[in-house]
Amino acid sequence: MGFENWFNRTLNKVWGFVEDRTGMPKWALRPQPAFSFKPSYWTGAFVFNAFLYQVVSGLLLLLYYQPSTNGTYLACGQAVGTLSSAPAAWCSTYYIVHSVPMGSLLLSSHLYGAYAMIFLAIVHFFRGYYLGVYKAPREFSWMVGTLLLLATLGMGFTGYLLPYTQISLNATNVGLVLALRLPYAGPLLGPLLLSDGTGQGLLSRMFAAHILLIPLALGALVYAHIALFETHGIAPPATSDPVQRRRFTHKEDEKHVPFMPHIFFYITKWALVYIGVLLGIAALWPWQLPTYAGNLGAAATVTEPDWYFLWVFKLVDFYGVTPVIAVGITTVIILFVLFLPFLDRSPRTHPRDRPFFVIIGNSLVAFFATMTVWGGLTPGIQILPLNVAEVLGPPVVVNAIVVFLFYRRYQARYRARLLAAGLSDRLPGIYPLPSPARATAAPRAEATARE
Repeated sequence: MGFENWFNRTLNKVWGFVEDRTGMPKWALRPQPAFSFKPSYWTGAFVFNAFLYQVVSGLLLLLYYQPSTNGTYLACGQAVGTLSSAPAAWCSTYYIVHSVPMGSLLLSSHLYGAYAMIFLAIVHFFRGYYLGVYKAPREFSWMVGTLLLLATLGMGFTGYLLPYTQISLNATNVGLVLALRLPYAGPLLGPLLLSDGTGQGLLSRMFAAHILLIPLALGALVYAHIALFETHGIAPPATSDPVQRRRFTHKEDEKHVPFMPHIFFYITKWALVYIGVLLGIAALWPWQLPTYAGNLGAAATVTEPDWYFLWVFKLVDFYGVTPVIAVGITTVIILFVLFLPFLDRSPRTHPRDRPFFVIIGNSLVAFFATMTVWGGLTPGIQILPLNVAEVLGPPVVVNAIVVFLFYRRYQARYRARLLAAGLSDRLPGIYPLPSPARATAAPRAEATARE
């Protein structure tokens, strides 16, 4: 026990010396409340950790990768035979997997890390959606986060082509067809993405976008996101109280846990767990490189994008849905998410007080999940309208009924508690905003009435 006390005192002295000499409290991130030390509050930090691993592993892969469609033999070894016309992009990828020490682990972890980053970003998005973190004063933080999610998907799309396999080339061409159908933006994107119309031009543009253009945009958006986070702090827990403050005061911040070293080490712990799990999965299930683009001797390859774009890929298979319609549906979803803070104007953040938007959120989750699985099981198979209604209709209907019933049940119980708390004058309106005279008393009374 004596050694532990001595160790802690010594550590505090050393850390105090570091803080004094570096001015760390002035440039470190703001303190956070103790209640936030739960994984669910740091989903954004998990996405950032995944992004850092992608940067490091991607830079290592750049030491060996050749973004060229010209034929080469030396890098391929015995993979494709003598004087093969396999492109250098594919051959350099083959060389990384089979000849670079730990190359297969590096490439597989980079690929799976991209999947993990996209998945964590989606989890982070829906957590914020259900808990209403996009409400004032964090509207712009939500909009920047939405752009971050789109940029992350763009990283996945541009990186998919780089191994230059037949599958990735086919899927990229399908994605380009959809991108060129974007209203107004499509004609502008055409020359930018297609270059001179050759395979080399397309690969060069995707390579530049993947390692330079989109990472620069991601860096700028991450900076803006963190700056907004520093301005407003972490969002308080979701509540039914319409007058709850949505940010902490300076005095409250002084009582919170400092970022250095507590929060830094907390995030680092989860980052190390993430890297360990990622490397373990990559070691147990290494990625298998498909055949190269242009291999005429290979069997017909089914065009199929990565899982995060399967839902759009399947949407085009619906009878009567053209690429223009598919792009239109995608655009509507993006605009809804982007401007959500200005559509949901309720002052309450708890999901039970926002049944309409909970129904929309549940429907989006069911839609994306169903379409992803459907696209993976039946790629390229046309779906008739009756089949679409049979598969997509029931989840939406059941979701709406269940949410409505739970909301009615909560509404009845809430009214009963208002009566029990002596707030019958607030009926029949279940959620009336407090009058100026009761602006301070009503929240305390409601706190005793709520569950």
